[in-house]
Amino acid sequence: MASLNPIPPPSFRPSRPDPLTRKNITIHGSGSKPINPNSSMEAKERKEETNKKIASQKAISIILRREATKAVIDNKKKKGNSKKLLPRSVLEALHERITALRWESALKVFELLQEQLWYRPNEGIYIKLIVMLGKCKQPEKAQSLFGMMMEEGCVVNQEAYTALLSAYSRSGRFHEAFSILEEMKNIPNCQPDVFTYTILIKSCLQVYDFDKVQILLSDMEYVGIKPNTVTYNTLIDSYGKAKRFKEMESALVEMLRRRDCKPDVWTMNSTLRAFGGSGQIEMMEKCYDKFQSAGIEPSIKTFNILLDSYGKTENYEKMGAVMEFMQKYHFSWTIVTYNIVIDAFGRAGDTKQMEFLFRLMQSERIKPNCVTLCSLVRAYGKAGKAEKLGGVLRFIENSDVALDTVFFNCLVDAYGMMGCFTEMKGVLEMMERSGCKPDEITYRSMIKAYSVNGMTSKATELRNLLASLKKARQLHSSKG
Repeated sequence: MASLNPIPPPSFRPSRPDPLTRKNITIHGSGSKPINPNSSMEAKERKEETNKKIASQKAISIILRREATKAVIDNKKKKGNSKKLLPRSVLEALHERITALRWESALKVFELLQEQLWYRPNEGIYIKLIVMLGKCKQPEKAQSLFGMMMEEGCVVNQEAYTALLSAYSRSGRFHEAFSILEEMKNIPNCQPDVFTYTILIKSCLQVYDFDKVQILLSDMEYVGIKPNTVTYNTLIDSYGKAKRFKEMESALVEMLRRRDCKPDVWTMNSTLRAFGGSGQIEMMEKCYDKFQSAGIEPSIKTFNILLDSYGKTENYEKMGAVMEFMQKYHFSWTIVTYNIVIDAFGRAGDTKQMEFLFRLMQSERIKPNCVTLCSLVRAYGKAGKAEKLGGVLRFIENSDVALDTVFFNCLVDAYGMMGCFTEMKGVLEMMERSGCKPDEITYRSMIKAYSVNGMTSKATELRNLLASLKKARQLHSSKG
């Protein structure tokens, strides 16, 4: 297919924000004002405080590194060293691990926190830990902390119960989650609110349990809790992803009827993604106009959705118009923007524009990821450019991009499409070195390549291998 060439010429650069103004710092020489002795004393105190903080952080690091050796920990506890850490250092270490969702390490830091002479139980810390454990799908650990929280005399309020409910619902443990919801209704000052219901609704939608969602919405109506913008956005987004457009439109209409619940850019993006992702471009454009006329301004995510929708429906002229608009109004490109546009030109067979964008992406210091590389591999496979695939592999060797099974499957398919069977088989060895296991898609791609090229015995051999692997998995699953 001939490219409509919506990309501007090589001189084009996606707009970036202006750099922060840097002021020169003048260092005074002999002619400067004399040093204030008070400021010198303050500097000394600040330095001592900094040194104490560093020493405390090092102590935490050493304790955590050695925590596997029980004897060392017991010895430290006897000496009392682990009980004299600085509050700020311990709390910062705990916050870092909670933010990074390193739940095992976070719990060990929390144990250190509880051992400190200055420790006082704090419900806020407990709630943050329970929320983190919910995100990490560790409901039993969350329940254990909830019990500890009560034992230590913390105020167990609606927020704490909601955090525990979320931990169970995120793990698909809906029986326990609904039991907590009912329990909350009978405890003073712990009645569920719109946030509690929204969390539970979101978890149900993630597993496509729409019946439970209706039960929860009816329950909210019965107890007089009105859905808020987040609730409606959750419904619209999930119904759209599930292609349940009738329910999605119903939620949107109900939201628009409410004066106290205004749609926002998240509402717009969810609606556009739903229609654009299903190829309903005209409906997507109508919705975009309506949201804009309602005063909702688009975000970079909005433009990425539009680009993706136009690219997948091969509407390159409109795609180019969006890109020009982004350039005109200084919307900086993200890795998502680049991946969408690179993939679009790759699908169109315009490898020159695709390569230009790939180079531009790197010049803008945006690091390519697996999605980027998959797009390149698919395009080169489709164009029959085996030598270009070698270039992608050389790029990977000189980068730290973490590869996954999806990338290797794209590589298998590309080599198979071109009849490069030695290279295709070699991908399995590459997967093993990278710690990725072949899946059903890997073998099916290889079977397809062998079958198309009349290599019946090779295809049959792989079919038998795939059947035996499936049988082994089923046997393992039945024993479990």
